[in-house]
Amino acid sequence: MTATPLDLRSVIAGERLAAADRPLASVNPSRTAEVVAQVSLAGRADFTAACRAAQEAQAEWARVPAPIRGQVIANIGELVAANKEALARSVTRDIGKTLGEARGEVQEIIDTCEYFRGEGRRLYGQTVPSEMPDKQLFTFRNPLGVAAIITAGNFPVAVPSWYIIPALLTGNAVVWKPAEYSAACAWSFYELFSRAGIPRGVLNIVYADGEETFAGLEQALGEGLVDKVGFTGSSAVGARIGELCGRHLQTPCLELGGKNPMVVTEDADLELAAEGALFSGFGTAGQRCTSLGTAIVHEGVHDRFVELLAGATAAARVGDPTRDVLYGPMINERFAARYESYLGWIGDHHRVLGSTSTGRISAANPREGFVGDPGDGLFYHPVILDGVRPEDKVFTEETFGPIIGVTTYRHLEEAVELADLPGYGLSCAIYTTDPKKAFDFRSGIGAGMVSVNNSTSGAEAHLPFGGNGRSGNGGRLSGMWVLDQFTRWQSMNWDYSGRLQKAQMDVLEIDAELGFRLD
Repeated sequence: MTATPLDLRSVIAGERLAAADRPLASVNPSRTAEVVAQVSLAGRADFTAACRAAQEAQAEWARVPAPIRGQVIANIGELVAANKEALARSVTRDIGKTLGEARGEVQEIIDTCEYFRGEGRRLYGQTVPSEMPDKQLFTFRNPLGVAAIITAGNFPVAVPSWYIIPALLTGNAVVWKPAEYSAACAWSFYELFSRAGIPRGVLNIVYADGEETFAGLEQALGEGLVDKVGFTGSSAVGARIGELCGRHLQTPCLELGGKNPMVVTEDADLELAAEGALFSGFGTAGQRCTSLGTAIVHEGVHDRFVELLAGATAAARVGDPTRDVLYGPMINERFAARYESYLGWIGDHHRVLGSTSTGRISAANPREGFVGDPGDGLFYHPVILDGVRPEDKVFTEETFGPIIGVTTYRHLEEAVELADLPGYGLSCAIYTTDPKKAFDFRSGIGAGMVSVNNSTSGAEAHLPFGGNGRSGNGGRLSGMWVLDQFTRWQSMNWDYSGRLQKAQMDVLEIDAELGFRLD
């Protein structure tokens, strides 16, 4: 029996908006006949109104002592932990992520809360010595104001937590625009957060499509209602948001796409490298910003590595995400159609490996060992393309789906050049047993995150997450580094000498014999 679809609407200052005449049907991508939710999409004026409500609520929230705000974060963590399985299953139903990965994603929220629950007691400034007598210098972290957070749906609850938890902790109010296609688990996320003690208006959820969101954000920035924008999504949209924020002298936090390389050296543990490539290339059906793009393999071990990876990929179980599989479906029809366009980049010089076919898995185009009924959802064959060249689009562009390219190199310097060539700079990996190669690779690569003998995917809540180049503008999420995204430094000098002391002018001069030399 199919459950009744959820009626989902935006919430601004604690009030749900009216239902739309024609709500968007959000479907389960592993069972496309199942409508998970009917989503009433808001318009640009609603987004702007949410920013206005957040601005009205923010000052009072900022006056709550930071340790008490930290207790609210602790409450969120406890609520998420108590509802971990239900939230994970909501993620799987919404986007087709395997239950194992969905549980890991929910754990990421819990870990983030665990880290930040104590940061309310550690929002340290500094006491700085002055060059003047009877004068003290101080620094303080202040909240920015209103944060507009726009997130993608491939990590529909973990990534929002990376923004929202530190934003709330530091005294900001938030307007969150989740992806429409992951609306149900976003609602579960919002419900848990809203019951943790957050005042009305401090956290608002707005369901809207991309263009209406952009227009509402443009209006809100023009009215001075937004002080920080956080965006996770494509590089193309990130560039538009960066340009918009730049017109208002703001620096957004942009976490964008990736074409993440994995270098396999001649001394690598090839079995381990193939295992890492399998997970980072095909986990979540390759729909991660940190998914493996191209394996750059030393020519001396290329054949053996490809043999191992192709064998592991062919044997991997694909299908129903509620069962024991490597990956499930594409997230929705839009991503499926886009992935099919990437398959058009396969050339005659590529050797195609990894499955019994390419494209959508069906009764007419089967995959051996498929789990479930392929006709139920948006399932696609995994693809390994051996013989990828630097001029291929499949080498230079992000391919959001279950496809891995393989190319070769002779010297490590060449591997680093190939790794940086696409211009992305999010994540990368090197498999080697030589420490010098690992450190030489790290110092030469342009990525924000480097893994040694581990996959390109896998973040921890207390390590900075973010990329450079086409992958972002240098902002970092997670750990203590994200605090700089949601606070601004304020300095204060306090002169209690009873007289005007002018810096750089009224400074005590010390006499020294600087011309002295030893005989």
